[in-house]
Amino acid sequence: MTLAATNAPSMTATPAAAAPRVRDLRLDFFRGIAMFIILIAHTPGNFLTSWIPARWGFSDATEMFVFCSGMASAIAFGGAFHRSGWVLGTARVGFRVWQVYWAHIGLFIAVAALMAGFDYYGGYDKTYIGSLNLWKFFADPAVPLLGLVTLSYVPNYFDILPMYMVVLAMMPLVMAIQRVHTGFVFLFMTLVWIGAQDALWGAAHFSLPAEPWSERSWFFNPFGWQLIFFTGFAFMRGWIPKPPVHIALIALAAFIVLANIPLSNIGVRAVARDWFFVTETGNPVIDARLAIKPLIDKSDFGLFRFIHFLSLAYLAWVLAGDKGDNLLPRGAGLIARVWDEILKVILKVGQQSLAVFIVSMFTARVMGFVMDQIGRSTGTTLIVNLAGAIILVATAYGAGWFKSQPWKRKS
Repeated sequence: MTLAATNAPSMTATPAAAAPRVRDLRLDFFRGIAMFIILIAHTPGNFLTSWIPARWGFSDATEMFVFCSGMASAIAFGGAFHRSGWVLGTARVGFRVWQVYWAHIGLFIAVAALMAGFDYYGGYDKTYIGSLNLWKFFADPAVPLLGLVTLSYVPNYFDILPMYMVVLAMMPLVMAIQRVHTGFVFLFMTLVWIGAQDALWGAAHFSLPAEPWSERSWFFNPFGWQLIFFTGFAFMRGWIPKPPVHIALIALAAFIVLANIPLSNIGVRAVARDWFFVTETGNPVIDARLAIKPLIDKSDFGLFRFIHFLSLAYLAWVLAGDKGDNLLPRGAGLIARVWDEILKVILKVGQQSLAVFIVSMFTARVMGFVMDQIGRSTGTTLIVNLAGAIILVATAYGAGWFKSQPWKRKS
């Protein structure tokens, strides 16, 4: 059975029956794509990172993941506030934060043990503990361990889930504000985002400490990144109407996306190699990139990242069609059947994003280690990346199987 068939409405449903909640294909599709990109991006020495979105524009897979997480949270948690009230809705969010917290702790311990194992048993020239800057944790673990469980020690590789937890914890406040007036939600989002911008406030801006022994802050500032999370949340809750499909908006979004390329990592790298835009007085592209640095800052979520992502998301939304109809296979030919199977896999990965993310962060370090040993030729790199992708797919199907609780089914 194809996805097109499984998503078709039932013609035998009775009028009295409650309409089932239909999941938007676009949400799981783009979140699934983001999972594969995140795996590639976190694998050390992976030449495929030259082709991920982050190299061609200001925003990257992180924005995709956080935006889609906001949309998914609107479905999973937002409805709970209306069905069960604010207290139980808050409890539902708190339970999810609890789950993510232990996933974060488990991920850190697993990756730290992996790095220690490589160093202790391998005798390699490279120091793997140092590759993640975990010296302090292994040299004197008492303070880092306390910081780990209190989220006051957040190494850079392990900073996405803590940011996600803080943003989730803000949801009950956002839902309470929305009861007063929806407009106040957007005012709150804007003011918190402004407070997180280091370029405006310096050391006094909203941030959280990343380690007890220095002034370093979390790389992903949740008070900045909440803007894109709650934008996705607001779209899914209907607080922001869906944009019209109009040629003028399509042209504007396309212009913004294309205009980003010269100032992207690819563009700056081309300038550095004297490919274009080089003058006797300097490199105007590099100068422009430096001038807008606060606006493309990843830690505090600069404004240009937000604009670039919304433009890219709008184009993807238009191309995917209403509720992702354009993603569905057309016809019954071989190409349609193959795409149908690929689409099912991507959707499954998107549906199990937390489990897949945890495994991908661990797998990425294993992939880097394997390529350290066998080399990084084109062939070996592609094989290792394919193996990593297969692991993510297996994780998604395994997590889905466990969540279905097959042991409760009647034989």
